[in-house]
Formats: sequence, C-alpha cells, structure tokens
Amino acid sequence: MQGNKPQTRDAYTLILAAIDSGIYRPGERLVESELAERFGVSRTPIREALQRLETQSLLARDGRSLIVASLDHNQLSELYVVRAELEALAARLAAKHATPEEVRVLKEMVANDHSLLGDPEAMSRANRRFHKQVHLASHNRYLVQQLELVHRSMALLATTSLAAEGRDEAALSEHTGIVRAIEAGDVEAAASALRNHISNAFETRLMHVAVGGEQ
Repeated sequence: MQGNKPQTRDAYTLILAAIDSGIYRPGERLVESELAERFGVSRTPIREALQRLETQSLLARDGRSLIVASLDHNQLSELYVVRAELEALAARLAAKHATPEEVRVLKEMVANDHSLLGDPEAMSRANRRFHKQVHLASHNRYLVQQLELVHRSMALLATTSLAAEGRDEAALSEHTGIVRAIEAGDVEAAASALRNHISNAFETRLMHVAVGGEQ
C-alpha cells in the first residue's frame, strides 16, 4: 500500500497537467489503458487518480466512461465570481506583505511578457505564472490553496480569453496596474485592479461565447 502512494500522486499530477495543458480537452474520454500506456504507469494508480479527479468535478460520467468535464454558463459565472473575490484578496494581501524581491519579480514578468503578444497559448501560460506569483506574494497559504482549486477548474475552459483580439495587450496593461498598486502598498487599489482584471477577462469570454465560440 505504501509503495503505491507516490505512483498514485504521480498519476494524478500527470493527468491533471495533461488536462491543464489542453492535451485532454472538455468532453474528451479518458481510458485507463491508454493513460497507463501514455504515462508509463500501471492501471491501478491511474484508476485511483481518475476517481480523485471525478470527486473534484474535473471529470464527469458519460455512461460508463469518464470524460473531461465542461462548464455550463451558470458554472462559469459562479467560478468567475469566486475567482474575482479570491484574486482581489490575494492582491490586497500582496500589497501589505509582498517583499521588494517579489515586487521586482512581478515587474520583470510583465516586462518579459510583452515579447509573447500575439501568441495566445504562451500568453495564457505567462498569465498563470503571473497570477501564481501574486498569490504567493499574499503570504497566506490557505488562500493559495483555494486559488489552486479555482485555477484547476479554469483548465475546464476550452479556450483562453487572451485569444480575443486586443485582449492580450489590455491584460498586460492591467497587470502593470496591479503591480503598481502592490508596489505602492495600496491595498484597495490592488484589490480593485485585480477584481477589474478578472471582470474584463470574464466579459471577453462571454462575448466570445455569444458569437458562437467555445468557452
């Protein structure tokens, strides 16, 4: 039993990373034997990992099969409401507790991300790194854990809002405003800037869906 635990964690991490990176997309069926072969892991830890992902609502039942879950409009709205408030709290705490080194890292991230404009997938990865750094700068482990759960659910979205025309430049400008508020120690401005940033991303996604795109 003890020997299976590391492998189980590895299987879970591998499948989760594959969903997060878009290898397995919403609605796609996951097959134990195929996953075991892909990741070089036996079927027992794969099965346990799938069960864990199902309990976290990242996978859903389709008859006897497990598929990557997708979010309907209400779930999407609920997710963004929670995300906006938790992210705003992270920014608020970061404005109080971020070290000078953490602020410099955030500024360097924004500066470097300008080279990724026009590449939605690369921008999406950079966006996740930026937000993760803000979370860590909050210096609140419980908040970081909750935000990890929220961002895990974001992997169930088939597209990134950063693919919308002009959204990548706007997002970088918003990131700049967030970092400035954190650097200034302005807790209200930091929280407001990050909440507005999430609101703009949500609005962009809703518009994309309204004209016939994927979530």
